[in-house]
Amino acid sequence: MRHDARIWDEVRRRARRLDRADPLAGLRDRFVVPDGLIYLDGNSLGLLPRGVAARVQHAVEVEWGQGLIGSWNTAGWFTQPARVGDRIGRLIGAPPGSVVVGDSTSVQLFNTLVAAARLRPDRSALVTDAANFPTDGYIAASVARTLGLNLVLVDPTDPFAMARELDDHLAVLTLSHVDYRTGVLHDMAAVTAAAHHAGGVVVWDLAHSAGAVPVDLIAADADLAVGCSYKYLNGGPGAPAFGFVHPRWHDVADPPLTGWLGHESPFALDPEFRPAAGASRLRIGTPPVLSLTALDAALDVFDDIDVALVRAKSLALTDLFIELAEATLTASGFEVVVPRDHRLRGSQVCLRHPHAYPVVQALIAAGVVGDYREPDLARFGFTPLTLRFGDVVDAVAVLEDVMRSEAWRDPRYALRSEVT
Repeated sequence: MRHDARIWDEVRRRARRLDRADPLAGLRDRFVVPDGLIYLDGNSLGLLPRGVAARVQHAVEVEWGQGLIGSWNTAGWFTQPARVGDRIGRLIGAPPGSVVVGDSTSVQLFNTLVAAARLRPDRSALVTDAANFPTDGYIAASVARTLGLNLVLVDPTDPFAMARELDDHLAVLTLSHVDYRTGVLHDMAAVTAAAHHAGGVVVWDLAHSAGAVPVDLIAADADLAVGCSYKYLNGGPGAPAFGFVHPRWHDVADPPLTGWLGHESPFALDPEFRPAAGASRLRIGTPPVLSLTALDAALDVFDDIDVALVRAKSLALTDLFIELAEATLTASGFEVVVPRDHRLRGSQVCLRHPHAYPVVQALIAAGVVGDYREPDLARFGFTPLTLRFGDVVDAVAVLEDVMRSEAWRDPRYALRSEVT
């Protein structure tokens, strides 16, 4: 296939047929998509939904500019964390009052991990994936030091490693639903059930699944969860994170960061902390109104979307990418790093290559945006709301050309930027 233009033409015809039949095709018009760009990095930063700029401008010029402090009441600023949380809750299978938005993923993770450990004060182990996203690992280690727990790092390549650690020492198990590098998707319900059988509590990180992969926290019986909103939820750079608390823990969850807005009656200015009901006890300080406004507007694009259709398209897009990558790129030294089994795959595909960094930079220069993850992974995120099947074909064709022409060997592509 690599040098056969006729086969490429047939693949493009197949992609056009898929695009014409795509029930989500019209959603692309709800986003700002730069001309000439194939964007495969929505798992790092989502595209800008068209309604966001006007909503934020109104918040700045009218709500802040004219309403000033009164907008905490008249514009609903004060209730944003819970109201926007409920909108995210609809996408992750969480009932009203169980999700709150604010602060960063790191803060939310620290808060929920400590709260989870306090639910099992007689247990000594905090278990996590040794290859988890660095923040998750750093925060888990900090929580373990703070509470005097034993941090247990599980080898993700050993299928029996986690099972060995789910014993009567387990206090908390914390995992990312989708591995940030490989795209491996955990079976949330099965893992949660196994941890509960051992008597532990589970905290899930949904950063790489919320908005792209169906999540049902209640059906999976998840205890607590966190996630960022600037990836598949398109909330914008630095958009606030969310935290989830299962209703069974609403009256007993004890987060360590007891800010005044997590109080049951903040403006009573009570010197003694009394936690608010539900997930609102995870609130800490003043909410980031402008960021929350942008996120709230971004979530409008999900109002009439069937998440099952999103998942079906995600799998079809990644199937096509994997098929083409294996047919055209293996001779150039690429290895596809993602499960072929749909039950185990998120919405991204990684390609392992010894020169992945300069390859990705050359690809970006050619108009196809992916990203790089150490030590040797070219990572591509597939956002079903905006990506076309034709884009997938063109992206692989451009990557093949980058390798055939050896454009990636240009010295400028080896220079490391601060953000990779």
